[in-house]
Formats: sequence, C-alpha cells, structure tokens
Amino acid sequence: MLDFDALRNARTRTEPFTYIVAEGALTRDQAAEVRRDYPAIDKTGYLPLSQLDSKGKFQELIEDLQSEELAEVLSEKLGLDLVGKPRMITVRKLSKLGDGRIHNDSVSKICTMLVYLNDGWDKSEGGAIRALNGEDDMDDYAEEVEPLAGNVFAFARSETSWHGHPPFAGERYVIQTTFLTSQKELDRKENRGGIQMKLKKIFERFQTGRKST
Repeated sequence: MLDFDALRNARTRTEPFTYIVAEGALTRDQAAEVRRDYPAIDKTGYLPLSQLDSKGKFQELIEDLQSEELAEVLSEKLGLDLVGKPRMITVRKLSKLGDGRIHNDSVSKICTMLVYLNDGWDKSEGGAIRALNGEDDMDDYAEEVEPLAGNVFAFARSETSWHGHPPFAGERYVIQTTFLTSQKELDRKENRGGIQMKLKKIFERFQTGRKST
C-alpha cells in the first residue's frame, strides 16, 4: 500500500536537522480505506499498536511499515543504518490542545516517520508539524507539513531535531514508526505504554464514578 518510490524521490534536507517530506505516499482513497479499518480509539495521544486491534487496510499499511524495504529506504534517505533495528509503531486518532509542544526525541530513538491520513486540513487551526530551527519558538521553523492523507515526515534524531505543532484538538489520524537503538528500549517503551493505558482507564473510571455520585 505504501508508495516507497514517493519516499525515495523525496529531497533530503540537512538543516536544521536531517529529514524528508514526501507527498503521495498513500492516495486519498487508500487513506480513507485505512481510516475505515482503523482501531476503535476513544483516547487522545499515541497508543501502542500492540494494544490495538489491527485488520483490513489498516493492517496492510502496518505490514509496509514493518517491512525491511522501509528500513532500507529510510537508511538511504537519512544516512542511517536501520536494517535489523527494532521498531515501535504507535497510532493516533485524537489530539488534545496540550499535544505537540516543542520537544526533541530521546537518544534511544534513531529515526521516526509519521504517515498522515486525514482527508482535509485547515492549518490555521493548528496541528501541522514543524521542523523547528531551535527549541524556543514554534514560529521559527524551516518547514511545515500538513497532516493530509499521503504526507510523510521522517527525520533522524539528533541534538537539533526539535519539532512540534501548534495546538489542535480533535481528529488527527497519524501512524508513527520509530526505530530504536535496542530491543531492550523497545520492550521498555512498550511496557510503559501498556501501563499508561491501564492507568488512564483507571482514572477515567474514577472520574465517571465521581460524576455519578
């Protein structure tokens, strides 16, 4: 499903960090099919794939994101060696206003790729990711990528790979693939994600109970 040639043909930027922006990695119709088969998600944030049901066209896209071809293409485009590295896939459907603040990824992450799946977007409402020139100013950016169907933003983690997006609340479909330094780091992040989901459910049940009393 994923058009790997769209990734191969993307220009590699090296300032303020190494990244690519690709368009047309999925067609609008393919993205609609993936959204149709999306896992049932009613929480904000990225959820680990291991905690979700995967089927249909959504699963087809996941298989491409788990492929060796993706590791080879991103290795070439970003100047990395990703073949054989463990990868973590996380899935988002909903954003809250506090998401997307300026940040840099931890050193356990080698590379991250975001595949966007939204049918339309008004970037004046926020939610478009930015490759930032520094850590202090969301409006000081080298490039902005709207989360439209088929758009891809992939970058190598470095000391300067600051990124984020202006606040947005609502539906924002995106699948994130992260290559990690070791299986140990993958296991740690997967376990932490599962614990966070359980704590979130407990908190939500507690809040529901309070409202009903």
